[in-house]
Amino acid sequence: MEITRERALELFNEYVTSESLIKHCLAVEGAMRGCAEKFNEDVEVWGVCGLLHDIDFQRWPEEHLKMAPSILKDAGYPDDFINAVLGHGDFTLVPRETNMAKCLYAVDQLASFIIAVALMRPDKLHGMTAKSVKKKMKDKAFARAVDRTELQKGADELQMDMGDLITLVIEALQKRENELNEMEKSFM
Repeated sequence: MEITRERALELFNEYVTSESLIKHCLAVEGAMRGCAEKFNEDVEVWGVCGLLHDIDFQRWPEEHLKMAPSILKDAGYPDDFINAVLGHGDFTLVPRETNMAKCLYAVDQLASFIIAVALMRPDKLHGMTAKSVKKKMKDKAFARAVDRTELQKGADELQMDMGDLITLVIEALQKRENELNEMEKSFM
């Protein structure tokens, strides 16, 4: 099966309607596309992995990642893709053996954290630096649901400096900011 964004969007629309989850998945998609460019991998496949990583979360939040494998397998996605999705949750105990899996884990919460920082800024993503994001990471009251230990673990698994990873995600989100805003509108 050829992995395309168009096919992924059909599946995505079937399972995801929550505005906040749409925003999160679009941000992770953008971050994964940036990671794919960095690692010279297939941008489309990695982006789709980011888009579909929470495919079962809205319908089955208490059983997150238990339904995803069958949904993705029935849609024709390969095992390495499914394993990357499963690996973004430590609780699944699925090892992250590929760069795609490691990147998905690393950017899942980080992309949302960066968007939260952007929402506090008058210029949003424009002009944002890793330094300002790292400063917000030290504020435990800000976006308290984001596990800072997991953010660092993601960077460590990629053997990347946290500042470099933050910069990569900021730049990926900046590149797609207009597209992400437009896509978000089309889902509502």
